[in-house]
Amino acid sequence: MANAYKVLGQSAPSATTATDVYTVPSATEAVVSTIIVANRAATAGTYRLSIRPNGAAEATLHFIAYDVAIAANDSTTLTLGITLDAADVITAYCSSADMSVNVFGTEITA
Repeated sequence: MANAYKVLGQSAPSATTATDVYTVPSATEAVVSTIIVANRAATAGTYRLSIRPNGAAEATLHFIAYDVAIAANDSTTLTLGITLDAADVITAYCSSADMSVNVFGTEITA
């Protein structure tokens, strides 16, 4: 098996819009080590993160963070170790268009 340590996904989602940040490619597994949410605005905001197995429609059970407050011009770092299978999706929702979401980890292929 080959491991690729990398930036898995990056996004600056539109305000109040669920946005896919990373989808695990076919024939691949992934380990998400870190997710960083940065608030680039001069005002506080909130964010949500969900993991959707096999690209399922978002449901309440998928959230790993929900309406988490983030101060103005600040960032939140989540150190995780989440394992994902092919077609699993990480989705972000931010209260402002002035936020960035970065996902780091490892893709594992046969």
